[in-house]
Parts: sequence; C-alpha cells; structure tokens
Amino acid sequence: MEWLAAASEDPGACKQEWQNGSTGIALLEAGRFWDVLIVPEELGLRVADLLEELPLLESGPCLLDARRRHVGFLLPPEPQTVWIGTGVRLLSAGTWIAAPAPHCRWGALRWLVPPDGTGALNMPEVLEVALQRCAGELSRLQGHGAPAAHGRPTPTERPLGRPQLVREYVTG
Repeated sequence: MEWLAAASEDPGACKQEWQNGSTGIALLEAGRFWDVLIVPEELGLRVADLLEELPLLESGPCLLDARRRHVGFLLPPEPQTVWIGTGVRLLSAGTWIAAPAPHCRWGALRWLVPPDGTGALNMPEVLEVALQRCAGELSRLQGHGAPAAHGRPTPTERPLGRPQLVREYVTG
C-alpha cells in the first residue's frame, strides 16, 4: 500500500480513503513511478491472461475499469516512448488515474494483478509482444485479415477495428 500511495499528492489521505473512505478510490499521479498503458477491455483481458500464464515471468500491476471498458498496465516511465494503436493511450507525467486499494479485486474498478509493494512493473517489451499477439488473435476471431508482412500496413491495408500496436521511440 505504501508504494502505490506514494504516487498520490497526500499518501496519508490516500491510505485513509482506501481503508475507511466512502469510495475506496484515490487519485494517483502517473509519470513519476510508473506510466499506465490503457487498452480496450477485450484486448486487455486477453493480454492479462496471457501474461499470467507465462512461466518465470511475474506480471506487473494491471487495473480493470469495467465502466469505461478498458484495462491499464503499469509500466516503467519512459518519456521518450510513444505507444500507438486503436483505443490505446499512454498516461504519463501530468496525468492521473483513479485507483482502488491494492488489495481490491472486486467491483467495477479493480486490480486484475495487484501491485506487490516491491515496485515491480510490467516489462514494456513483453507487454508489446503480448499486445501484438492478442490483437492478432482478436482480429482473426473477428474475421479480419492479417496486416501485410512487409512492415507497417498502410491505412488501406489496415482492416477496420484491428488494433495496430506499435511502440516508437521519440528522439531529440
């Protein structure tokens, strides 16, 4: 709880809300200890399942917001990285998330994989591969064709609704 609460403006008030508050939800600042990659719920749930199944890999924190229908993965802050994809957003410095107590595994806003208190986060490289794999599976299940094998598909090659996930590094 200490590790997660440290991302709030007032860690003491944050912990109090989680333990005895009316909502049990606190606002936490992204970009300092972690960034949050937000993806559509259907894709995020598949990715969370895949990451849980990988041997020798501890999944980092993963948050489900069932009302907004998205999943957020906590990643190390990387100010020079941009994630691009349909329905994908990166929350970093200057943004905030609503978060339940780390032990909350029920309700509309809940942890699929709670923070373990050590500061362990999802590895961006592993998450990127898992997102691409699960996006491809969803695309096939929805009857969309695969993108061209020669690199990034052009807009005309990209089937509607297919999540294209790319992590780019911004220079200079």
